[in-house]
Order: sequence, then structure tokens, then C-alpha cells
Amino acid sequence: MNIPTARLRLAALALATALLSACVSQPRPLQGQFATITPRQAIDHDSTGATVRWGGRIVSVEPGENRTCFEMLATRLDTTGRPSWATDEVGGRFIACRTGFYDPALFEKNREVTFTGRIDGYENRRIGGYDYRFPHVAADVVYLWPVRERVNVITRPSPWPWWGWW
Repeated sequence: MNIPTARLRLAALALATALLSACVSQPRPLQGQFATITPRQAIDHDSTGATVRWGGRIVSVEPGENRTCFEMLATRLDTTGRPSWATDEVGGRFIACRTGFYDPALFEKNREVTFTGRIDGYENRRIGGYDYRFPHVAADVVYLWPVRERVNVITRPSPWPWWGWW
């Protein structure tokens, strides 16, 4: 194999890799390097100061005077950074706060959100009669995902074998 052919193949491989990686990349605000810990792991081991990318479903939204806090039910994120609900496994709960007003009418219960930010401490709250220690995230990014539309597809076999030939 001569050198120009090898370079051409290498360039084609690099281009194909770049194109494929663009298909599964996260939205720009969610890109970066983050600690690979879950909210549950952050509770077990003090992780104050760690930069995280966490997401899940909204449990409640609490607008304050100059910031909005979100109580979240965490789950793992898929390759795009979106919360994945492929299983019923959850990664605990966390609270994320960001400066500004985020309307609870838009950021309503069960909407999917991904946050990036720094763990700046812990907060104890009650869930029903249970005391729960929430990791508290000072959010840099609040990324609200579009609502997933569910479509039920019903297929029926054709009564005529030639029906699909047309």
C-alpha cells in the first residue's frame, strides 16, 4: 500500500468517526467532564465540590426570591445526556438550584431535566415520614427536555397474502 492511499484511508476513517460521533453527542450546554457518581453515591461519601451532570424527573419546583430549586428523582443518563427510564432503577434524589425564575407551569412534575453544576452541600428533608439527605447542586445549566411522545403501533396481519405486493 502506498503512502497517499494510506493517508486517504486514514482521513476517510477520521471523517466517518467524526460523523458518527456527531449523531450521539450531547447538546452543547451538557458537554464537559463530570464526576461519575450518582446522587446516592454522593450521599454515602461526601462529594462536596464535585462537578456533576445529573438528571431525572421533577418531583417539585420551588421558585424563591432570586433562585429556583428543583427536587429531582434521579436516573442514569443516556449517551445524549437525557434521563433514561429503560429500567425502574433510580439513583436517589437530589436538589438543584439555579439563579433566576423557572416557571413551575413549564417545569412541571415528571418533566425530564438534566443539570450540570457543583455539589455545594447537603440538605435534610422529609419524604413522608422518612428523613432523607439530599445532595445539593449549584446548577450552571438547567436543560429541560422535550416531552416524549408515546405512540402505540398496532399491527394486524393482512387477510390477503397478495395485499402487500402492491
